[in-house]
Amino acid sequence: MDDAAEIDPFTASVIQASLVAAADEMFAVLRKTAMSPIIYEVLDVGTGVTDGDGNLVSSGAGIPTFVGVLDKAVQRIIDIHGSDAIRPGDMFITNDPYYGGVTHLNDVVIALPVFVDGSLLAWTASIAHWNDVGGRVAGSMSTEATEIFQEGLRLPAIKLFEDGEAVRPVFEIIATNSRLPEFANGDLWAQVAASRIAEKRIGHLVQVHGEKAYRSALSALFNEGQRRGLAGLKTLPEGTFSIEEEQDDGALWRASITISKDRFTVDLRGNPKVRDEPYNTSRDGAVISAQMIFKALTDPTLFANAGSFRALEVLTEPGTVFHATGTAPHGYYFETRIRLYDMLWQCLARAMPERLPAGSFASICGTVLAGEHPDTGRRYTMVEPQMGGWGATAERDGLDAMYSCSHGETYNCPVEIAEARYGLEVGYKSLRDSDEGKGQHSGGKGLSVCYRMRGNALLSAGYSRNRVPVWGLEGGENGGTNGFAVQHPDGTREDRAFASGVALKPGDEVLIDTANGGGWGKP
Repeated sequence: MDDAAEIDPFTASVIQASLVAAADEMFAVLRKTAMSPIIYEVLDVGTGVTDGDGNLVSSGAGIPTFVGVLDKAVQRIIDIHGSDAIRPGDMFITNDPYYGGVTHLNDVVIALPVFVDGSLLAWTASIAHWNDVGGRVAGSMSTEATEIFQEGLRLPAIKLFEDGEAVRPVFEIIATNSRLPEFANGDLWAQVAASRIAEKRIGHLVQVHGEKAYRSALSALFNEGQRRGLAGLKTLPEGTFSIEEEQDDGALWRASITISKDRFTVDLRGNPKVRDEPYNTSRDGAVISAQMIFKALTDPTLFANAGSFRALEVLTEPGTVFHATGTAPHGYYFETRIRLYDMLWQCLARAMPERLPAGSFASICGTVLAGEHPDTGRRYTMVEPQMGGWGATAERDGLDAMYSCSHGETYNCPVEIAEARYGLEVGYKSLRDSDEGKGQHSGGKGLSVCYRMRGNALLSAGYSRNRVPVWGLEGGENGGTNGFAVQHPDGTREDRAFASGVALKPGDEVLIDTANGGGWGKP
């Protein structure tokens, strides 16, 4: 008899729900104690709990693709340090995609091993975007980086606490390498507090129900995730579906998805080689895009756990943009990952047009403004993902001005907070005045935004889908493209897609337009 059969379903449900609550409480603590609006307003974070081996157990709120980082980060920490060397009172930090960080150097993972009566039973982990970790430009997101060394401070899965004591040199190194040391320190401690509150909840849970019941509940949870994934897989058409898509820079990306009754295989081999530009993603990042697709198609209701993805297989080739190796930069990894997600979605939408929507604006449209507040003189860095249009479906129009489909539940920073914290003016923020994306059902509207500078600042931003438009489905029209421009008081204008370190002066305006979603069906 396996462990899952030795526990009654009521106790198992209580333990499982308590672990979800612990992850949610982590998110609430992080949101309430962080210093940066990118965390407490935009919610560019993820929280979760794994078992002692790093298998995902429960996920809190935040960005789903961020939650997908946490188990991989913990497993890499265990791989680097070895289970026998991990002790009660230890806590680890990583931001390096080659050491479990998965994304880019701005996204910092903090992981805490949870011991109960000497047994390592769980990890509590969070990931959050920090405003600045050094590097070539303010905000640490240079479009000109050719190596990861130019993107900022690398933290290769090192100890932040040891035997319950802070490793002070690590804190000092972090603060010294950030242009915003107060914010880095504040956001760091917010993540520490989040892990510690979940550690307490898990310890109490095990004490109440016992270690055997706890382990059995996890086994039952993983089995249920697997069962639901396989059940959803059986509702999909069997076969191999392939796609080749041109990108804005002219590169050709390709993928194939093979679906059977018990396996969902995503093959990303044969793609362009890794680039000496910041548009690469780690293998783990590519896996997360595939996990998002698989979960949405097979079981979109139950929170994700390790069992959810047992039927998923992802094939990548080392040394390509979807499996970066060496010292390749990752600053704008998110554009590559969301474009991969969108391409996989398009591949299956062609096979299941009645079930899946047309294309979305498919870019984070990350916008970074850094400077000194014109009233207080205090340094700031604004990091803002933009909203855009979602694709129409066979039943309805697309949704207007939403966060990116694969990015998750992030939000725009309220105008009042942006103006107060950053000392700029938001000239307007409105739905885009464009008719692109028409169809039997029309795509959702993109967004138009104007940031007007009151002081000197530097701009860094990256908008993909700038040349190749959002795709329609079943005869629906394309949804247009994303882009931004800098307009000067004399009326001159510079249109851009990717740029970093762009000098702005008082009166300059950053004008943003995001794409509509694609239309579904002939207009």
